[in-house]
Amino acid sequence: MKLQPVENTVHKNRIKWVAAANIAGYGGSLAALNAIWYSKHPRTSFHFFDDNAEWLQVDKVGHLYSAYLESHASSELWRWAGLERKKRIWIGGLSGVAYQSIIEILDGFSADYGFSTGDFAANILGSALFISQELAWDKQKVKIKFSVHTNNYSSPDLEARADKIYGKTVLERFIKDYNSQTYWLSGNIHDLFHSGNFPEWLNVSIGYGADGMFGARSNIAKDELGNFIFDRSDIVRYRQWYLSPDIDLTRIKTNKKGLKILFFVLNSFKFPAPALELSQGKIKGHWIVF
Repeated sequence: MKLQPVENTVHKNRIKWVAAANIAGYGGSLAALNAIWYSKHPRTSFHFFDDNAEWLQVDKVGHLYSAYLESHASSELWRWAGLERKKRIWIGGLSGVAYQSIIEILDGFSADYGFSTGDFAANILGSALFISQELAWDKQKVKIKFSVHTNNYSSPDLEARADKIYGKTVLERFIKDYNSQTYWLSGNIHDLFHSGNFPEWLNVSIGYGADGMFGARSNIAKDELGNFIFDRSDIVRYRQWYLSPDIDLTRIKTNKKGLKILFFVLNSFKFPAPALELSQGKIKGHWIVF
């Protein structure tokens, strides 16, 4: 999607609006995040925390996705404002890693967390994926997408554990439950293979997710005295890889600006479709994967 059809036509009022929206929107988000999340945890001096071995790295892919998405959205707003091509690519593109890094700094001052170099590297990679494609092709031939599904756990102890670490509401589960999330590298066949035999909106996507996780590093939890409060080490934690067709909604032709914006927003999510899954050394098919 291109919100601004005529490149290099600078709209000073739009530039002011986009700048104000970035400052107000992100500043407000940080204030809300601090009030809802960080204010409930004790503060400490800045420190690092190595969480690279946690959650089978699904959380790291989530950081990559967030930085990529923010970079893409910010750049398109600057395009709409008429900012010169390279400026809007770099300013918009670096927004993702900048926004995510501020959250990392807040983590660094939280006693329960810490600045994660793994998260920071994932943030950089997400913005770099966007910037490199814009500089090379002036389009995103490969996009990062997200899908999520509800998980009903099979026993009361698993459901209680999921309530504790992932939250009880549907929204909390969608955001925190790494067993329910899949991230996709979605490439446009027409652009990647320069083939006119496929429709311009058809993509092929590779997905990554994981399952069986009831703790960051293991399915065992202890209280402050070292007593076991949860032990389901019998449940296997495993990675999932998917191959699936996808739809690039932004390639659907329409002259209606409202639909273009809607398609751009919805295109952040993977279109439900059949998929092949590779996990635990086996390949199986699914009629629909969310």
